[in-house]
Amino acid sequence: MKNIPEITVERGMHENDFFREFTFRICGSLNIGEALWSCLLYVRSILPADELILTVYNQDFKALEVVAQADEEGFNTTSQKVHMPPDLRRELENVEHYSRVRISNDVRQDPIIGRLGEHYKWPDSSVIVGRLIIQHKFIGSLIVRAKGKERYTEEDGQLWSLVNEPAGIALANSQQYLDLLKLKDALADDNRYLSSELQKSVGTEIVGANLGLKDVMEQVYKVAPLSSPVLLTGETGTGKEIIANAIHNLSGRSGSPLITVNCGAIPESLIDSELFGHEKGSFTGASSERRGRFERADKGTIFLDEVGELPPQAQVRLLRVLQEKEIERVGGSQPIKVDIRIISATHKSLEVMVRDGLFRDDLYYRLGVYPIWLPPLRERRADIPALARYFMAKKAHEMGLHTTPALAEGAIDRLLQYDWPGNVREVANVVERALIQSDGKIVVFDGAMPALERAPCPTAATAAGPSGLEAGMPADTTVRYFKLEEVEARHIRSVMEATGGRIEGKKGAAVLLGMNPATLRYRMQKLGIPFGRSKTRNLARGG
Repeated sequence: MKNIPEITVERGMHENDFFREFTFRICGSLNIGEALWSCLLYVRSILPADELILTVYNQDFKALEVVAQADEEGFNTTSQKVHMPPDLRRELENVEHYSRVRISNDVRQDPIIGRLGEHYKWPDSSVIVGRLIIQHKFIGSLIVRAKGKERYTEEDGQLWSLVNEPAGIALANSQQYLDLLKLKDALADDNRYLSSELQKSVGTEIVGANLGLKDVMEQVYKVAPLSSPVLLTGETGTGKEIIANAIHNLSGRSGSPLITVNCGAIPESLIDSELFGHEKGSFTGASSERRGRFERADKGTIFLDEVGELPPQAQVRLLRVLQEKEIERVGGSQPIKVDIRIISATHKSLEVMVRDGLFRDDLYYRLGVYPIWLPPLRERRADIPALARYFMAKKAHEMGLHTTPALAEGAIDRLLQYDWPGNVREVANVVERALIQSDGKIVVFDGAMPALERAPCPTAATAAGPSGLEAGMPADTTVRYFKLEEVEARHIRSVMEATGGRIEGKKGAAVLLGMNPATLRYRMQKLGIPFGRSKTRNLARGG
C-alpha cells in the first residue's frame, strides 16, 4: 500500500485533459450512478479500471456506505452499508493525518477497502482510493478498482488525485439532491395521509356538549391547552375519537397533525413498523425506508384508539416514547426525537388488565395522567333526540337525498325506550337503516334493528302529539317532552286499556308487552299505575 502525496509538479497537457474531461462527466448528471458510469468509460482508456465506486461515511450507522458503483455492464445506486470498527472510524474521520490518495495493489491488505472487498467478494484486485474532503470534513471516497495485483503505479495515483475536488462536489450535490427528493416524497406522503385523516374528521360535531356530555366537555376545556397525556374510557361507540379531535383542536398543537391509530386493527407482526417505522431492508418486503405514525405526528398529537390491544413488545416501546420522547425504527440503531402529545382510548378496564398481567402498570400510569370517562348513551338519554336529528340530516346528505325525510309520530318515543348497547354508533346505524327502508318517505324505526322489536313500542294512539323534534323545536326542549318513565307509563296504560285491565293470559298485557307478569306488576307499581279488576275503570280513563 502506497500513500500518494498531493501533486506539486506543473500539470502538463495530459493532466489538464484528464481533469477537464472527468469533471465534465462527473458533474454531467444529478444521477450519480449514471455520471460515474460515464466517467468509467473514459477512465478505462487512461488507466486500468474495471470498476468505479463512490462511498459516503454514514456517522449514524458508523459505516462506509456504497452509494454508487459502475462497471462495464452499467451502474448501480442501491445503498450498501459496511460497518467500520472504532479504529478504522478514527482514520476515516481524521482529515489531517491521512493522505487524500493511496494505492493498494492488493486490496486484501487495505484495512478499510479490504472490508468492502470481503463484502462484495472481489477477486484479487488493486485499488486507488481518493478521500473526498470538503471544508475540512471527510464525506466519502472515490475508488477505482482493477482486477489483479500490482496494477497501479505512483503516476496513476497522482493522476487520480486531480479529480478529488470535482468528485467531492458532485457527490455532495447528489446527496443534497437525494435528500430533497426524500423530503419532497415525505411531504407528499404526509399530505396524502393527512388528507385522508381530514376526510374522516370533517363534519364531526359534538352532539350533547351542553347536555349529557357537559361534564366531559368541561374536562376537555381544562386539559386541552396542556401537553399532558389523556386517557379516554367508556363503552364502544360513545364517541371517544370525536373527543380526542376536540382536545387536539382546542390545544396549541391544532396547527400540526392529529394522527389516529386503531391499535386493535393492526396485525401484531406489523404494529412496530406501523407505529415506529422501519429502515430499508430491515425485514422481508421492506424495500424502502418508511416513517411510522409517531414520526408523522411530530409537533402534533397521536390518538391511540383501543390502546388495550397493544401487544407486550409494543407496550415497552410506547413506554420509551413517553419516558424519553424518542423512537427507534425497526432495523434502526439511532434514536429519533419526537415532540408529540398522546391521547389514548379504550373500552376495556386497564386496571383489570394490569391486575391480570396483560398491561404494564408503568405504562398505564403514564397514559392515565388525566382520565376522562364518557358515559354510555343510556345514561344520557337527553342526547338521543338531538343525535337522531343530527344523523338524519347527515345520512340523508350522504345518501344524496334532496331533503331530510320527516319522522313518524312517536318515532322518538321509541328510540328513548331503548338502551342502545352500541351507543352513538348504533344510533347512526339504526338511523341509516331506517332511512333506507323509508324510501324517502316518513321514517319509522319498525324493523330498523331486531333488538328494537323486543323493546316496548308506543302506538300512534298513545302519542300526545308531534314530538319536539318533529315540530322543529331545539333538542334541549324536546327532552322535556319525553322523559322515559312518562313514555313507558303512557304505553303501559294504553295496552292495559286494550286488554281490559288483564295482565296474565294469552290476551293479557304481559304477553303483548313481552314481559313476565310479575315484572309488569312491579313496573306498574313503580310507575304508580293502578292494576286489578277494581281499577280497570280508572285505567280506562287514563288513571
